[in-house]
Formats: sequence, structure tokens, C-alpha cells
Amino acid sequence: MKVIDFLDANCKNCYKCVRHCSVKAIRVKNSQAQIMKEQCILCGHCLEVCPQNAKTFVSDLSRVKSWLNAKEKVIVSIAPSYLGILTYKKPGQVVDALHRLGFYQVRETAEGAAMVTKAYQVLLRDGTLENMITTCCPSVNDLVEKYYPDLTPYLAPVVSPMIAHGKLIKQLHPDAKVVFLGPCIAKKEEAEGDTRTKGYIDAVINFTELENWLAEQSIDISSCEEMPMDNPTPGINQLYPVSGGVISSVLLEENPDHHYHKIYVDGLNNVIDLLNGMREGQIKGYFIEANVCEGGCIKGPAIEKLGVSRFKARVTIEDQVRHIPPCHEEAVATILLDKSFSPHPVMEPLPSEEKIQEILHSTGKYSKEQELNCGACGYSSCLEKAIAVAQGKAEIEMCLPYAFEKARSMANMVMEATPNMILVVDKDMQICDMNKKAEEVLMLPKSEALKRYLFEFMDHSDVLTVYDTHQPILHKKIRLDNLHMIAMLICVYIPDSDCVLCIFQDITEQEEKKMRHYNLKVETVEMAQRVIDKQMMVAQEIASLLGETTAETKVTLSKLRDSILEEDDD
Repeated sequence: MKVIDFLDANCKNCYKCVRHCSVKAIRVKNSQAQIMKEQCILCGHCLEVCPQNAKTFVSDLSRVKSWLNAKEKVIVSIAPSYLGILTYKKPGQVVDALHRLGFYQVRETAEGAAMVTKAYQVLLRDGTLENMITTCCPSVNDLVEKYYPDLTPYLAPVVSPMIAHGKLIKQLHPDAKVVFLGPCIAKKEEAEGDTRTKGYIDAVINFTELENWLAEQSIDISSCEEMPMDNPTPGINQLYPVSGGVISSVLLEENPDHHYHKIYVDGLNNVIDLLNGMREGQIKGYFIEANVCEGGCIKGPAIEKLGVSRFKARVTIEDQVRHIPPCHEEAVATILLDKSFSPHPVMEPLPSEEKIQEILHSTGKYSKEQELNCGACGYSSCLEKAIAVAQGKAEIEMCLPYAFEKARSMANMVMEATPNMILVVDKDMQICDMNKKAEEVLMLPKSEALKRYLFEFMDHSDVLTVYDTHQPILHKKIRLDNLHMIAMLICVYIPDSDCVLCIFQDITEQEEKKMRHYNLKVETVEMAQRVIDKQMMVAQEIASLLGETTAETKVTLSKLRDSILEEDDD
């Protein structure tokens, strides 16, 4: 089953979730983040830090609504952290609001916490465990079973308050659906995906979902009536969601003569630090209250977006909790709270040294000095990231310095290889950047040219117009007489840098060739015209000569005719 899901379209290669995942249970494939379920401990930190809301909590809310619409008996087990998270005038108003949504009963999970407290007290008196870690937080349990399997025997063999409460409610109301309402996403896996505890909680919803649901139904908690919980008072066990609350509850009635030191630790990295110390034999004889959320359950991942200060929530809870023993249901004594824990180590084969070096070399790291260990990819070192790449958890492109250098080198390669002159100028027309071709044309080194202005070399009116109007000029032929060049100008405004990019394509040779071709055509036309004129003159001369000879012939023949006729008359 899924607890956290990803929306691929919103994942933007930021790797923030990888950076904040202390156990590195997130795989990046094709630039998209994916949860590796077998390695995830459901701490929910990726939900909290994702800037694109690409990670979502898989909700049971529609199922809960369907039960209520079908008029089924649905009982809600509400985590005591509601006292510091929800907005109300009196706590009993929350009870009324939940009844208005259709719940048959509203009971505090602290009722189950009181049962767990009794179980912990028995273990403390027994004193057989070298160290005893509380097992209220399912993420801590997963962390130990998966990443510290050798410490599994130190997990207190007791179910969480949620499961204990679910068992109690199921015994009191066998025909009821039990819904847990709290701040934790890991509870969903514990309730529905863990075969050791499955079947006692039918659905899990969180406080954010509740607030949205109440808004849909136009229910304002502060306007509701005050109603009592449907369970006996859990007393001091309402402190379970705050740091040290479990220890305070256990020690209220426990004989302080037992040999255990008491310590509470919250925050995943702090828990990891403590477990490392325990593994190294530095921690012995401790009763340890452990929680992966900083401040305890009052700041679970499912309430992060409610904007509740954990310090304010803690004070609010502590001000309302009575430091008295709980009142128990009669059915409590018959309920078994045992839970067995066993190692489920994460198995990831290490790649060979040759493979690691091959991956490091592919990102330009040939020595220790070139390993920046910047952490931008989400891994603490280049070596750790290279191992993740070999294991299929990361991609080479996740190395941001490498990707940046690659992009920059490609851009520089294109800029330097182009035969066109490229200039970048600011609002004052001062040259900000240029390529190698520009140095050749301007006959200035780049260091010197960057101190100069465009109008020192050419008419800058077109470029100034582009800066003022932000409208590009594309393929305009211009003459750069000072540079002895005819160029095709492309001029574009760059808003991010508030500057203008100018590309000058040297078309001088083409233009000169065109001019030579044009001149040749003109010369050819002129030569043809001269030939035509000469032919006309020759034709005219011939015609003139032909005219004269024809006239002479005509006269001669006329005289001959007349002579013959005269002879005939005689």
C-alpha cells in the first residue's frame, strides 16, 4: 500500500526531498523522485519540504465519509495533540464538531496511551532489557528494524497507543469502524499495512484533512457546544504527544528505584545520533523516549501546513493536562498489548571501487580535491552520491556543479565557435561581454573592450531602440564603416539581465561578391549596347550605300531604256 505519493508533473529537479531524507529512501529516475517503500520509514519530511507540493498523503477520508453516509457506527480515536493544534475556546467543542460530522463516539487516543504506560511500567520493574526504547512512534520502529537491526531487541515489545486504543474500542464495540485522527502519516502504514497490528484501526485521517472537511460542512469549532469525551479521563497520559510526555506518564506511578536512566530524544537526526551511540556501546541502562518529529507528535508532518508553532502547542497542552492517574475501562485488563519486533535490514550491495571511480570520473572528479562534497544533489559527499548512482538511486546529472559546468562549457563552445561577432551591452551601451570574433573585429582584447562603449565603434541607434522598446531586430542589414564591415544584425533584449544581445553576421564578402556580380552585369549590358549601336550604324551606312548605287543603277537603266526606244523610232 502507498502512504506517500508523487505527482511527476510537479517534480522540478530540486532534490530537496533527497537532501532532507536522512535514510536516503528516495530514488531519482528520469529526473523524477520516487519513494523506495522498502527503505522508507515514513517520517514525512519529504512532504514538509517539497516546494512544489509534488508529494501527497494518500487519504482515507473518502472511505470515512462513505461509512458515515451509510449510517455505520464510526468511532474516532483522536490523538491528544489536538489540544495544541486545533482552534477552539474549550476542548469539548472539538467533540461536538466531530459529532456533527456524524461520528458515533469521540474518544481520546490517550486512553490507549494509559494502557501502554502500564505495560512500560511492567517492563521497567522487570529490568531485563539493557536499554528500552519506546515504540509509540512507528517511524522510530522502522528506523531500528531497517537501519539498526542489531538494536531491535531494545525496542519495547508493546503496541503503540493507537493500536492499544483500537483494540479497546473493538472490544467495547465489535460492530464499529475505528478511525484514528492525528498528526502522523506513519500511523496509516501501522494501521493498515503492518500485519502485526492490522485490523484494529480501519482508517487514518489527519488534522489538515479534518479542518478542510469542517470548512466544507461550514462547521466552526469555536461556535460548537462543549461536550465530554466518550472515555474516562486519561489523566497525565494526554502528555504523550509532547517531548518527555511518555516518561512523565510512566514515572507518575512508577517506583523511581529502578536502575534505568531516563532520556527523551526527538528529531530524526538526533534519534540516529543516539542509536549510533547505542550501537557503539556508549548508551547502556537507559529508558529512551524516541520520536522522529522535533517537539514530539505536536509537530507531525500531516499538520506542517497548518502553521502551528510547536512551542505554543506544547504550552497549550501542558496547561490543560492534569497530572493525575487515568481512569481505566474494565475491559483494559483483558487486552493483550504485546508486539514482536524483528530485523528487516535494508540490503544494498556496494559497487566496486572501479565502478565508483568510473562514475566520479564521468563528472570530472579525478582527485579528492575535485570532490566538492557540496551536498546540492542531496548526498553528503561525492563518494556517497557516486555509490547511489551505481545502486540506481541517483543520476549523474544530479551533480549540479557538473551540470552547470557542462552547460556553461557548451554555451561557451557555441559562443566561441560561431563566426559571428557577439556583443552584450547594458542600458548605457557599455560592452558587458563579447566573444573571440568580436575581439578580432574590434582589434581589442576582451579585458580592454569591456571598458568601452558600443557607440565608440558603430552607430548604436538600433541597439538603443531595442533596449528602450524591448522589441527585437531580426536580420537587418547595416554598414559598419568604422569596422569596414557590412553585417546582418540580430538584436534581442534579455530581461533577466536587463541587457541587449547583439549578433553581427559578417556579410561583407557576400555583399562585395554581389556588387561585383552586379557591376559585371552592368558592364555586359553596356558592351551589348555598344555592339547594338555599332550594328545600327553599319546598317545605316550599308543602307545609304545601297541607296546611292540603286539610284545610279536606276538612272543608268533609264537612260539605256530611253536609248533603245529612240533607236526603235528611227
